[in-house]
Amino acid sequence: MNEALEQTRFWQAKGLADVELLHARYVQQRFAPHVHEGFVFTVIQNGAQRFRHRGSDHLAPQGSMVLINPDEVHTGSKAHDDGWRYRAFYPDNRQVQGVLQELDLAGSGLPGFALSVLHDPQLHAAFTGLHQLLEGGADALQQQIVWREAILLLFQRYAKVAEPAAPGREARAVELAKELLNSQLAAPPSLEELATAVNLSPFHFARVFRRATGLPPHAWLKQRRLAQARALLKQGCMPAQVAMQLGFSDQSHLSRQFKQVYGVGPGAYRNASAGIASL
Repeated sequence: MNEALEQTRFWQAKGLADVELLHARYVQQRFAPHVHEGFVFTVIQNGAQRFRHRGSDHLAPQGSMVLINPDEVHTGSKAHDDGWRYRAFYPDNRQVQGVLQELDLAGSGLPGFALSVLHDPQLHAAFTGLHQLLEGGADALQQQIVWREAILLLFQRYAKVAEPAAPGREARAVELAKELLNSQLAAPPSLEELATAVNLSPFHFARVFRRATGLPPHAWLKQRRLAQARALLKQGCMPAQVAMQLGFSDQSHLSRQFKQVYGVGPGAYRNASAGIASL
C-alpha cells in the first residue's frame, strides 16, 4: 500500500452551523502530537488506528469510536497493513454546548469523556448514519434533528449528562408546526425556524413533536411530501415535475422514497392511476 491509495474529503456542514467533517482513508499518514480546540468524534469504518492519548497507547479497530476532549494531546497512525478508514466530526465547544443547553443539560461547565475508545454498536451506527446524511446533502431539518439526537445519546451514555425532562404536550405548538411544514413542502423551514415560530427551544420542540406525532419533524415532512406526490401523480403530473415542485433533489430521489412507501415507482403509479398498462 502507498500514499496514492489515501483519500480525504473535508467539508463543513452548513445545516449545523459549519461543524467540520472529514471522511478519510489513510495508509502512510502519521499524525504528530497535536490538539484540537473542540471535541473530536471519529467512527472507524475499516482497518484499525493506533494513537497515543493521555499518556497511554490505544487501539481503535473497525466498529469502534474514538473520543478526544478539547485541548487533549493525541497522535494517530495505522494499526493495520491496509491503514484505516474513518469518519470524523470536529464540532467546536459552542456547537456541543448549544445542544445540551436546549434541554437545560449544560450545567456549569463543558462535560468530557473518560474513555478514549468506545465499543458501542448503537453509537457507531448513529454517528456513521449522521455523517452519511451530512455527506449526502440531506435536508437541513433532518441534519439538525439527527445531530442533536446523536449528541444527546453520546453525552448521556459516556459523559454522565443527566436525563432530560420528558417532553411536554404542547398541542398548539405541534399543530402550528404542522401548518408551517405543510405550507413549505418544497423549501421547509429549519429546526431553529420552526422552534422560534412555536416559542420553544429547537431540541425540546423536536422531542415534543415526536411525542405528539410518533415521528420527528423531518420524517413527518417526508410523509407529507409523498402524500402530495401521490395526489399530483394521480392528477397526471409527470414524476420529474412532481419532484421539482415538492423539493426532492431530483427524480431519482422521489423514486427511491416513493417506492419505499408505496412499493412501486412514481411512473408506474401514475400510469396505473391513468389506466395505462405498464410495459
